[in-house]
Amino acid sequence: MKNMLKNRLALSTVVTTLIILVVSVLLAGVVTYFAINVVSTRVEEESLIAQKQHVWVSEGNVAAAALMITNTGGRDVVLSKISCRGQDSDIAADVFYAVAESGDDLTVDLNYTAGVTIAVGDLVGNFTNTLAAPTGTNIVLTSGSTIAIYINTPDSISVNDIGLTVALTVFTSQAMYYKETNVEAIM
Repeated sequence: MKNMLKNRLALSTVVTTLIILVVSVLLAGVVTYFAINVVSTRVEEESLIAQKQHVWVSEGNVAAAALMITNTGGRDVVLSKISCRGQDSDIAADVFYAVAESGDDLTVDLNYTAGVTIAVGDLVGNFTNTLAAPTGTNIVLTSGSTIAIYINTPDSISVNDIGLTVALTVFTSQAMYYKETNVEAIM
C-alpha cells in the first residue's frame, strides 16, 4: 500500500515538470514573436516604380534614353548607377533629371524634346521643372517623389537597333530595377 502512494506522488512530479517546461517554451515563443514583430514594423523598405521608359535613336546615330522613377517606399534612395543594355552611363556627364512638382501631370508619357542632345534646361513632358545635372555621381530620390531621368548617348545603341528590345537598369544600394523597352526612331 505504501508503494502505491509513493508512485502517485512520483507521477505528480513528472506532470509538474512537464507543465513548467511547456510554460517556459510558450513564454520564450511569445517573447521571440514580439521581438520579431517590433523589429519588422520599424524597418522602412525601399520601393521604386520605374515606368515610361524609352530609348530613341536619330538618323545621325545619336541615341537618348528616358525613364520615370517614383519612390513609393518609406525611405530616401540613392541611385548609384544607371545602365542601358548593360553599359553603365556616366551619371556626372551624360545623365540629366527633373523632379516632379505637386501640380505635374505624371500620366503623360516622357517625350524626346531636344534637338540632337539633351541638355540642362530642356523641358520634360508635363513637368514644371527643367532638366538639371547631378551634382556628383549619384542621384538622391526622396521618399514619395518622382523624377524623370534622361541619358545622352547610351553606349552600344545605334540606328541598327531600332525595333529591338533593350534594357534600362537602375541600381541602388539594396536593389536593381530592370525595365525593357523597344528602341524608337527619331526623325
